[in-house]
Amino acid sequence: MKSIFLSPEQIFNNPLPVFTAAGTCAPANDFCLMTAPDDGFLTDDGGINYYIGSDACVDRFGRRENCAVCAVRPVLQLEEGDEQLLRRVEGIEGAVTVEFGEWPSVVLDTTLRDQASRAMAAGSLTRAAFTLSSAGTELPVWRLGAKHIVTLAPAPDNAAGYIRLSDGTIVSGEETVFLEFRPVRWLYDTENGILICEKALFAGVSRERAAEYLSENFLQELTARDDIVPDISAGYKIADHSELDLIRSLVEADIPVFLHGLSGDGKSDRIRQIDPDVLDIELVNENPETINGRAVYNETSNEIIDIKPAWLVRLERICEDGKPHILFFDELTNATKQTQSVIFKIVLERFVNNRWPLPTNARIVAAGNDRSESSAAHDLAEPLFGRFAHIYIRTTVENWMPWAVQKKINHFVMEFLANNSLYLRTPFTGTESNADPRRWEMASKALNASGNDFSLLEPIVGRDTAEAFKRFFRARETFESLIEYSDEELSRFSTARRYQLAQQCVWMAGAKPEEAKALVSRLGEEYLSWYEYVLSASGNE
Repeated sequence: MKSIFLSPEQIFNNPLPVFTAAGTCAPANDFCLMTAPDDGFLTDDGGINYYIGSDACVDRFGRRENCAVCAVRPVLQLEEGDEQLLRRVEGIEGAVTVEFGEWPSVVLDTTLRDQASRAMAAGSLTRAAFTLSSAGTELPVWRLGAKHIVTLAPAPDNAAGYIRLSDGTIVSGEETVFLEFRPVRWLYDTENGILICEKALFAGVSRERAAEYLSENFLQELTARDDIVPDISAGYKIADHSELDLIRSLVEADIPVFLHGLSGDGKSDRIRQIDPDVLDIELVNENPETINGRAVYNETSNEIIDIKPAWLVRLERICEDGKPHILFFDELTNATKQTQSVIFKIVLERFVNNRWPLPTNARIVAAGNDRSESSAAHDLAEPLFGRFAHIYIRTTVENWMPWAVQKKINHFVMEFLANNSLYLRTPFTGTESNADPRRWEMASKALNASGNDFSLLEPIVGRDTAEAFKRFFRARETFESLIEYSDEELSRFSTARRYQLAQQCVWMAGAKPEEAKALVSRLGEEYLSWYEYVLSASGNE
């Protein structure tokens, strides 16, 4: 794989299929906006000027026009064997969209910015094992929980005086911004073996400097991983935990845990997997009185009597067996500030209303949605935030599949998402349905109940996703053979690519059952279990 500049011929005179399908304009990611010395017109209309070959460039309207300030929209020429490194996302006419590498693409969510700022000021952020040099200087990369971030100030001499980032944040002057690494999406011209980045990634450098960086450090930084191997001889260990294992370990250590995540990411379901008897309290329906218990006047004794809240009575009954059980405060960010204050005292003191202790075997877990998703959400006060260990849930196809097998999710849903991972969650518009992990579970139930009537999908996951679902299964009927892979090739496959291959084996099971099963067996027990479930559910066993 190598970086190239496209020629004006490939874009305008005899355009590649991707430009016919997607147009020649390029939007800018937030890193690009921060590094572009904006001339006042650079990012008008959502587009950005970017370099192409032969000293030419494309302006923000997609025309071949000379531009004073340009960004970099990388293009990669694939070589033999490179295709297996790509995660295929969805198809468009003349090309497909794939993911490859990661880049600091978007501003950090508002709920995490204060945490990142405090950690930076306290010197508690951990340096990653790689850096970025695309902005003209070397930028350190930091780890915030499971996220990689960089800090960046706007490029100087900005004509507008400010920058509007992707989430609407306005940045001006020398204000520092935290940017989060996200997978990079590319338009894949399969005919010519070319990847064209959907967005411009960075700016602020000359064409010559950009060409030098693209040919030397770009690919290494695009695919960098934080893979430092620790010295464990000192009596400690660093294990690779799944989200579920990490939650379970903290709960067992009696450390209060807060789960951050989007709606439908399965926060509650993860807790039920750890403790089926969990006491789930949805705080959006509660107030300080229902949490603390009511105070009533006893006319006979002429005194105020506190009545223990019903939820605490239930918790005490659950905990009578002596085993650890979870008290789960759901939607804590949507609770009022007064209710949050009551929860803080319970977490801090393990007493309710300064009167009734929590059972000693009760473990506290809370969850909430980010402010970026819910207009009703509130930031947690710093003292309450500081009482929890924080885990940021990110549901992916890879960690969703084992759960889906366990829950016997419809095999058509599993096959589709194994090959189309970006459809696991689609944007919420407020005007039509969108997809998320919870809605795919709803779709599974609808398909199971209707004998796999695909027309029921649109009201659940939206029209575009439903149409992509139908196109995918019409297209699979043309699949005819399996490619032979060496053990070395299989060892380099990502989790998503292994699920894709297992799904292709399902398609071929009818014609070549022994060959298909033998190939899946070489992927590992997890994928063989998935294969056998889907095969059985589809009636092809």
